[in-house]
Amino acid sequence: MMRRSAVLGLALTAAVPLSGCIAAVAAIPLAAGGAIARKQLSGSDERAQERETPVASPSPTPGASSTSKVEPFRIVGVVNAPLPTPGGPAPQPGQPQPGKPPAGMQYLYGSGEGAAISIQAYQALWRYVSDRIADRKAGLDIRGVILSPEGSLEVPKFVACGKKPLAVVFDVDETVLLNLGFEADDAMRGTGYDDARWRRWEQTGVEKVAPVPGAVETLDGMRRAGVTIVFNSNRSEANTAQTVAAIEAAGLGGAKPGETLWLRGEGPGRSGKDSRRWEIAAKYCVIAQVGDQLGDFTDLFNPGGVPVPIRRNMASQTMIAAMWGSGWFLLPNPVYGTGLHGGVDDIFPADKRWTDPADAPPAPQPSPSATPETAQ
Repeated sequence: MMRRSAVLGLALTAAVPLSGCIAAVAAIPLAAGGAIARKQLSGSDERAQERETPVASPSPTPGASSTSKVEPFRIVGVVNAPLPTPGGPAPQPGQPQPGKPPAGMQYLYGSGEGAAISIQAYQALWRYVSDRIADRKAGLDIRGVILSPEGSLEVPKFVACGKKPLAVVFDVDETVLLNLGFEADDAMRGTGYDDARWRRWEQTGVEKVAPVPGAVETLDGMRRAGVTIVFNSNRSEANTAQTVAAIEAAGLGGAKPGETLWLRGEGPGRSGKDSRRWEIAAKYCVIAQVGDQLGDFTDLFNPGGVPVPIRRNMASQTMIAAMWGSGWFLLPNPVYGTGLHGGVDDIFPADKRWTDPADAPPAPQPSPSATPETAQ
């Protein structure tokens, strides 16, 4: 079937055409002013994140010029309270030590760099969406960004928009919502991922979450501009009510199952998102997708059994690569997911290896018997 083509060597030679011009900078519609709000995670009646009452700000202006006033960011932070070391089996060799967060967690959940990358992605998303809003108001045709059943990575084809209402589709976990409570517990245990424990987290961890930096303000601005926010997550349908509550607890607004919230059904093979994407695209003109894994954009990235270098080329050396930043927006996640695979030989090409000269064996010295003095 053409859509499942595995031709991965086609170089990126042309951009996927997208309607509308590239607008000048339009800042994420953030509330003006505000101080850093710190909220501990401990305490059964405390939410992981409580937003201060924002100062009123104007609605975003689609297609704003580069001279538009950029409103200052209102930073919202979270401080993790110390957690007791839970019981459980001893960590296996090669796993993080209990109580010490691995580097990926330190970066994503604790670093200013991780927060800055997320805000950067949401800034770019808002500018792109603002352009599409302006295109619709100008009566221009808009190209959707949901890959159609006939499309492929090499020959992208997208579900037509027509006059359907505008929407942006978001993954949930580590895209708009940070699972601080689960990841803190994971770090303290140091025993690796447990699906049963994740299911218990979905059911009971509603209030131990926080928004991804930049997400709340961007989603608010899009809704004010008339864009529908749709969530497409692999959280279980069995925990629909809890997922809705977690999204609301993070300050991300409401979600209605089957309309603005789509979840994974039970049973094998239900983790793919394409079938849900096509149902969403039948109702909406999807102008952007946002996620933290390649599978949040199309299932074609995850056929299974693909070598690490080839999968990297699938995202960067096919015609679909033109979508990054032009309808598809990726958030950082060095903590878990389909991208965290590969050994040294998979990641580093043999012809790019380097040997430290200090590690090279010393050059052989001539034997004393071979010196000119001894030869005479």
